[in-house]
Amino acid sequence: MNNILAMFTDTSHGNLAYHVGDDKNNVDNNRKNLAKKLNYKYEDLVYMNQVHGNHVEVVTKDSPKLIDNCDGLITNEKNLALMVMVADCIPILLHDERAGVIAVLHAGRNSTFQKIVQVALDIMTKQFDCKSQDIKAILGPSIQKCCYEVSVEMVNIVASNFGSEFVEGRYINLQGINRSILEANGVTNIEISPICTQCSNKPYYSYRKDNKTGRFAGIIKL
Repeated sequence: MNNILAMFTDTSHGNLAYHVGDDKNNVDNNRKNLAKKLNYKYEDLVYMNQVHGNHVEVVTKDSPKLIDNCDGLITNEKNLALMVMVADCIPILLHDERAGVIAVLHAGRNSTFQKIVQVALDIMTKQFDCKSQDIKAILGPSIQKCCYEVSVEMVNIVASNFGSEFVEGRYINLQGINRSILEANGVTNIEISPICTQCSNKPYYSYRKDNKTGRFAGIIKL
């Protein structure tokens, strides 16, 4: 079995994103401190220019450290830390200890609608021979159905594509949709954080609460 580090940062770790108007040195320092704390090499961290799509890329130690136009990363290389940055979207970590394969996914509304989880599972099972019963999924703190109000048009998209059980009035349940996709693919080991980034008053960034905000992260490493 492989040892796997899988965790979510919070505001105490500072903002980890360069694209939100923060000073670059601040972000560099936050990322360096995190690497030291979690025991991986700062230079080895692979992260994404996230675009709310469903493109998932397999990376190795020879890949660029910033993967452009991407919302998911997968690797089977040891000591290569993968990061997803969020402030309301769902950070999803997938891992198969037996096969030694890990993934991070950025599952906001669009990526969830485009079934990014399905894309990642297909790569893990086909390219890396993962078995769905060996895959564990962890969905981190994110905006929950208590606060995720959307347009009537979005509500209709959810009801017609995924089912009315994921809709309550104009509130939608992205966690439930991702869970249903995971389960449909035979993944049963699923952990979903109950923390709502918008209303819980827990130390997480929330774009809906304050659109001038930082990003926290999901980090995973073999």
